[in-house]
Amino acid sequence: MVTPPVSITTVDVVRPEPAQARRGADVPRWAVVAAWATVLCTVPSSIWRLALGVGVDVGFTGRLGHMYTGTAILAYVLFLSVASQAAAFLTLGLVRPWGEVVPGWVPWLGGRRIPPLVAIVPASVGAVAVMGLCAAVTLTSHGPLDNPDFPQGTAGVIMDVCYAPLLAWGPLVAVLTIAYARRRARKG
Repeated sequence: MVTPPVSITTVDVVRPEPAQARRGADVPRWAVVAAWATVLCTVPSSIWRLALGVGVDVGFTGRLGHMYTGTAILAYVLFLSVASQAAAFLTLGLVRPWGEVVPGWVPWLGGRRIPPLVAIVPASVGAVAVMGLCAAVTLTSHGPLDNPDFPQGTAGVIMDVCYAPLLAWGPLVAVLTIAYARRRARKG
């Protein structure tokens, strides 16, 4: 077989993927916005934690002020921030094609359909866990927020503003999980 000569002036045009293909043709726009909101919900608290980890005075005093310093707290907040961001990014699977079919580049599994419960069960557990943790921290009397060594005044307000978006994380994941389950049930 003879191959045709290659022209130096030939350029392959790569067209951007249409928005519907990126999110799936049957995924409503509100769901995509909500999925990205889950990712954004975790950013302020991650930044605040990382600031704590690298030694920025975020307002802890007394015993907590001494406890939350050093390499151990840096490793902890780095792990916690990466884990929360990774979990939040996984929410995008509820609105993207890779949440229904394993991407083709994945060895041995690429192209296989993902059973709906593989996404629904962990997403449901995650939503309930995040809502439960938020409720336990914010609604418990004599809980961690009542500790006098916790940030107070301006530092406390900054911490509250950074952590407040996490209150939306669990409900957003719950709504997205329900929408994903319904969409997958319609597909059969």
